[in-house]
Amino acid sequence: MLLNAVYLVAFVALLPWVAWRKFSGGRPVAAPWTRFTGGIPPLPRCSAGVSRIWFHGVSVGEVQLLSVLAAEIKRQADDAGRAVDCVVSSSTTTGLDVAAKRFGADQTFPCPLDFTWAVNRVLDRVHPDLLVLGELELWPNLLACVHARGIPVVVANARMSEKSAKGYGRIRPIVRRMLAKVSLVIARSQEDADRFASFTAPGGTEVVVTGSMKFDGVQGDRKATDVCRLRTLAGFRDDDVVFLAGSTQAPEEQLALDAFQAASTSHPRLRLVIVPRHVERTPEIAALLDRSGLAWQLRSRLDNAGGSESPERQPRVLLVDTTGELGWWWGTATIAFVGGSLDGKRGGQNMLEPAAYAAAVSFGPHTRNFRDEVGRLLSAEAAVVVADGPELTDFVRRCLQNEGFAAALGRRAAALVASQRGSTAATATALFQKLPATPP
Repeated sequence: MLLNAVYLVAFVALLPWVAWRKFSGGRPVAAPWTRFTGGIPPLPRCSAGVSRIWFHGVSVGEVQLLSVLAAEIKRQADDAGRAVDCVVSSSTTTGLDVAAKRFGADQTFPCPLDFTWAVNRVLDRVHPDLLVLGELELWPNLLACVHARGIPVVVANARMSEKSAKGYGRIRPIVRRMLAKVSLVIARSQEDADRFASFTAPGGTEVVVTGSMKFDGVQGDRKATDVCRLRTLAGFRDDDVVFLAGSTQAPEEQLALDAFQAASTSHPRLRLVIVPRHVERTPEIAALLDRSGLAWQLRSRLDNAGGSESPERQPRVLLVDTTGELGWWWGTATIAFVGGSLDGKRGGQNMLEPAAYAAAVSFGPHTRNFRDEVGRLLSAEAAVVVADGPELTDFVRRCLQNEGFAAALGRRAAALVASQRGSTAATATALFQKLPATPP
């Protein structure tokens, strides 16, 4: 009850901010009233012999990984003669959009805020047999309510950074009590597993290592239908060199634009694609492009105009203002910069996506969210770290002037990703063992 009271005070205090997000033109808070009350539409109960798994992921990346995991679990369930029904929740608007596309709108719902009444109401309407949390989504009331009903909880692709571990260390008793309600932690690396284990009681929560599912959650086929569709929409020719800056945050768009402008005169077939991390920043980036004096195009207008202009008349700069497509846009890139990695505030974004497509990959020095993956890429000489804008410009120029360098960097990146695949199957196997038996 005390925790609910603390949450309630915080919720009321944040209401002006929620309203500002809704009416300011920025990204709105996802379904605040539904999440506060837990008032999601009831899901029909599963048929006899069918188990329901509730997956939860916050971000687009987590939801995409969980969709791959869900498909693998269904495959293993079929092999074992069992049936599973997979539903998913998210707590962001972009996460819910992608979840609806991957799982189906009728299998997707907003995750309740961590009030006991909201969590219990959702549990009454979802009827899960197992809860799977992506990476590190531990909430006290959620875990307590699920545990009280005897529903196993699994944390998949679990990660705990050194910074998070230090923070949790200040509330060690609380974290230990939360983890005691978790049946299984499936860690992405031994380093993450050791940090989780340091908060668990001996003989308590099981912690295993299966590797990072992110290696399985990326595509890599440049001839895939969606990649080819986007290339055609954008008017890319076979001799175009596409420099793609993805998951960018300010001021990374400006730095990518600077790199493009520095090289575009001497390389007329160079194209720039910018895919910001948050689509609501489109007006801000559009103003930046207008000030540059370059001709540019919005992705949302390509469906009507992309195929109508000759390649010579296509703007050389494209701003992607849609969500859920970055995984395919990477397949068009020759040179890649992965954003959220230059200012030290965000910890980087998924650099394995362009690596899987054999792009020449670069990113900034601040990639704590992908420490293990970055270590593997750098050890294989399959990516380059750029410390600032001038180094990004130098990297783009080097790739353009030395095609052999760019191609070799990309080949090593794709080979590394291919060699690390398989953790999703191992994760599904470990998770499947925690799924309670259902009556025939």
